[in-house]
Amino acid sequence: MVNGRMVLGRFPAGGPRGSWPAEEFAHAARLEGQQAEVVMDIATDMFLVIVRGADSAAATAV
Repeated sequence: MVNGRMVLGRFPAGGPRGSWPAEEFAHAARLEGQQAEVVMDIATDMFLVIVRGADSAAATAV
């Protein structure tokens, strides 16, 4: 957990055209009751699926 955010998943920004794996992962996490959202980490060129204000018991880091 960094700055009150738990990273649930990391996905490369250069995925196949028409593929949205980070959005699909976040959607599945929201269906499980987590308030997941997708953000871009410019430094690593990765999409991150995060939960803000999560505690370590509520989310699993990847």
